[in-house]
Amino acid sequence: MSRHSTQPGEASPLDADHVLGEEYEHVPVPIAARHSLFSMVAVWAGFPMIITGSMTGSILVLGMGFSRALVAMILGNLIMFAYVGALGVSATKCGRNFALTASQVFGTKGYMLASGLLSTLLLGWFAVQTGITGALIASTYEMNYVAMSVVAGLLYIAITFIGVRGLHLIGLVSVPLFLVLGLFVVLHSASTTTFEAIWTYAGNNGVATMSMGVGLTVVIALFIDAGTVTADFNRWAKTGTHSLIATFSAFPLSNLVAMLVGGILTAALAVPNANPFGADNMFGYMNKMQIGWLSVLAFLFLYINLGSVCSHCLYNAATGWSRILHSRMRLLAVVLGIIGIAIAAGNVWAFFIQWLSLLGIVVPPIGMILLVEAYIFKNSGKIEKEWRSTPFISWAIGATVGFIVEFYAPQLSTAISAGMVAGVAHLALSSLKDRRSAAGASI
Repeated sequence: MSRHSTQPGEASPLDADHVLGEEYEHVPVPIAARHSLFSMVAVWAGFPMIITGSMTGSILVLGMGFSRALVAMILGNLIMFAYVGALGVSATKCGRNFALTASQVFGTKGYMLASGLLSTLLLGWFAVQTGITGALIASTYEMNYVAMSVVAGLLYIAITFIGVRGLHLIGLVSVPLFLVLGLFVVLHSASTTTFEAIWTYAGNNGVATMSMGVGLTVVIALFIDAGTVTADFNRWAKTGTHSLIATFSAFPLSNLVAMLVGGILTAALAVPNANPFGADNMFGYMNKMQIGWLSVLAFLFLYINLGSVCSHCLYNAATGWSRILHSRMRLLAVVLGIIGIAIAAGNVWAFFIQWLSLLGIVVPPIGMILLVEAYIFKNSGKIEKEWRSTPFISWAIGATVGFIVEFYAPQLSTAISAGMVAGVAHLALSSLKDRRSAAGASI
């Protein structure tokens, strides 16, 4: 019997999935339901082209100086393109979301650990970004912080509830708005100085304190969580080429643009001890000009722009948990969104940033293990085991190396080290296991 049956006592066929479209939480997306290239680009481009990305660009320039920060931005984004692009193409071929893909690698029960971790991390980032929205609005316009956070959270839940089409729609508004305002901020701030002064900006108070390894980690870590669950988005692409183009629109294009807006602004103004997460960002710059219409536009921009990243993060979190709990994405979007709003409105979101960043060390190994399985072992069959030990051992090895690098070799890139070690470990351990199995079968 159809899930939309009209038998007495059953739900109306006009439920959310029937009206807004199926989200395919538990099965692959069929080819007939895939989206156009334009839609995929709108979904991906609207994700990283955000004010948080420009704040990150400012942090990099403050710590490295402009020219070295630019190198870190470019290299880090190219690494993200290779990583997310490869995961995305694999997802496009099979049409499965991250949780379904992970169940083939970690086991029919083991996937819950990987998917649950990433979904929870992304819910945490939803809460953080919602809190940032409320904090910036409240401090700039002297409005109630809790009210502004709740309004933001409810708006972002509504966008997510629409589904992947909602991400497409918010991207169509957010990207052009960021490009116009970002270009205005860059040109206006750059007009106060010279190109040479921007290029030779040496860092906060003339001192560079961030190594290239740390800079690369900062770039990669900004979207490594969502990049690892890229299957949630790229399963909707019609072809591998569409998948790659959509990914490229995010990494390096959108993410690099966002970082450059913040980086150029910081180098041009050269404010001592600048605080990009306070008033020293493009939002604060527009409001400091004290132009009525520009302040109103900045207000709308902040809600729309951070609404893009928040809805993407909530979509990932709801998709993952819907599979684990055998529920629906839209229901989990509401439930998890309310939890995120409570965290944001409670003004405790700032305490989560360091914790979420630290947990991010364990994310790159997951993606590298999935890549080894997809491209080297060609794993596309059904996995009967509830728990597969080798991926978990490889994950633990990579994460351990990541933590060692974080605390004892900070000049290196934590994200790259953890991911590469996990990938090599998984390849070696799986090959050794296969040889032992073959030797046992030949006896």
